[in-house]
Amino acid sequence: MSLGLVADIGGTHVRFSLTDVDAARPSFENEKKYPTKAHPDIAAAAQAYLSDLNFKGDIAGLVFGVAGPVQHGAIHLTNAGWTISEDNLRQKLGIPFARVLNDFETLAEAVPEFQEQDLVQIGPLPFLNRRTGTMAIIGPGTGLGVGGLVRSNDAMLPLVTEGGHANFAPADDLEIEVLRILMKTFGRVSNERIVSGPGLQNLHAAMSQIEGRKPQDIASEDITRAARERSDSFEARVFGRFCAILGSVAGNYALGMGARGGVLIAGGILPDAVDFFLASDFRKRFEDKGRFADYMKAIPTALIVDGQAGLRGAAAILRLELGKR
Repeated sequence: MSLGLVADIGGTHVRFSLTDVDAARPSFENEKKYPTKAHPDIAAAAQAYLSDLNFKGDIAGLVFGVAGPVQHGAIHLTNAGWTISEDNLRQKLGIPFARVLNDFETLAEAVPEFQEQDLVQIGPLPFLNRRTGTMAIIGPGTGLGVGGLVRSNDAMLPLVTEGGHANFAPADDLEIEVLRILMKTFGRVSNERIVSGPGLQNLHAAMSQIEGRKPQDIASEDITRAARERSDSFEARVFGRFCAILGSVAGNYALGMGARGGVLIAGGILPDAVDFFLASDFRKRFEDKGRFADYMKAIPTALIVDGQAGLRGAAAILRLELGKR
């Protein structure tokens, strides 16, 4: 058995797991989550994890997925104040092989590993995990991640982008007014300013202003909770509009990537509101591309509900790098 260390690193938390890279489908029973600000750097966080497990054995290699642009095996994680690099990890942890990648690259590598229970179908078409074709992955969370995967039989090429920072394109009068309001705060308004956790708060504030409501400081998770619990609430209207805008955004990326193999929705927001999301206008807005409506109707969409997808993709990369796949 060869053990690998995998991690999914965000701005506020990092999740670690030791996993058997020889296994056909790695498991992550010893997964643990830590606040990034509780440790001076990623190596110290990893050492704390291994100490908590009382693990003193050998680790064949590590793959860490990080939310942000990785260049030459290194990234500065602003929210945590960490600089993460492969060389530093090898040196401090004494692990012979280390790779640091964008988290959407690790997520793309998880796609071939998905089983039926890992995905929830959105719309009329089942998502078929084919061995060929291009897929897009859109992930609203702390930010808006956008990536993809090009597959040709056994060859896979992850697409790593910063597409979340593309300009927001309103689709009706309400969204035009939302754009006007947010431009006063941000100047240029990207998709991430609306289709993300902080973006949901921005949307709530803008729609409150449009309806003459008193401004309210409300967390994104409280908006989704109220929307789930009270379908006639203002929060339900806000979250419904969020899902609709996500549909338009996902459709634009599908067109831009030629993602006829399907579009997967990731991130931490929607798996907590699956029923609401499935009943929303997401799919309607996804298909609403004028002359290309028939093109869009032939593209399947699905929601990733595997909470360990990032770790799964990191483990798949590690298996490949260690010659286990």
